[in-house]
Amino acid sequence: MQFSVLIRPGAKKDLVEKIDENNFKVWVKESAKEGRANASVIKLLAGYFKVAKFDIQIIHGLKSKRKLIEIL
Repeated sequence: MQFSVLIRPGAKKDLVEKIDENNFKVWVKESAKEGRANASVIKLLAGYFKVAKFDIQIIHGLKSKRKLIEIL
């Protein structure tokens, strides 16, 4: 399963919002430095989809706010 995610780092709280079937917005408290926001996004999405963190991969957009995510 692949979907697009728009990340908002530095938010007041962690939140996942489903926009439509293939698009999500994710707000994370972590800053976008040294991959901390990416790690936080993976952790949040793992909880949202009830899968293990290692089953979620960032396919495209490691250094971008727009990411393509795949759940194995």
